[in-house]
Amino acid sequence: MDFIIEQLITWWQFTVVGILIIIGFIINLFGVDQDEDLIGFKYNVMPKLRPIAIPTAGKGFWGAIWMWLTGTRHWEIADDWAFTIEGEDYIIPQGFTFDGASIPKFLHTWLSPTGVLLMGGLVHDYVYKYERLLKSGQKEASVKMTQKEADIIFRDINIEQNGFHFLNYLAYWALRIGGFVAWNGHRKVNAKIEGINN
Repeated sequence: MDFIIEQLITWWQFTVVGILIIIGFIINLFGVDQDEDLIGFKYNVMPKLRPIAIPTAGKGFWGAIWMWLTGTRHWEIADDWAFTIEGEDYIIPQGFTFDGASIPKFLHTWLSPTGVLLMGGLVHDYVYKYERLLKSGQKEASVKMTQKEADIIFRDINIEQNGFHFLNYLAYWALRIGGFVAWNGHRKVNAKIEGINN
């Protein structure tokens, strides 16, 4: 028994992930995994993403190492991407850049930024940047949204897409606790959607 406890402590990262997986499994056993729509998120094709180089060139040796260890790959939407939420058609235009789901680097071993949280992360990052979504086929945006509304959209899209309620609620609460940093940073820049009345 001492050997098992010693191994669990030595490999604590795997122990924590294993415990979280077991908790998620138990939650899903009790009927949390429903098939009903939360926000009616639908799309016909996956978004086409183009990777953007991590800017390590010209940073010097230590600067490049720092960028490699702490930097995150960003992605550019290669073609306009259409989706529906609650029966309303929206689009994320070609050229929008984002970092996938904003997952701390040390968790990338278990949770990829372009993995099971990709769709919610893409829509969420667009709302964080512009405070609204762009309606499809029109030069009109949705009503202004709050940070909390953006976080709820992230959670509900991901629950509909991947069915991992526990994981999505953990990510949602991480956004509620720390997302204000990115939200406030975007408010300082005050980005506007081109070609529409913001």
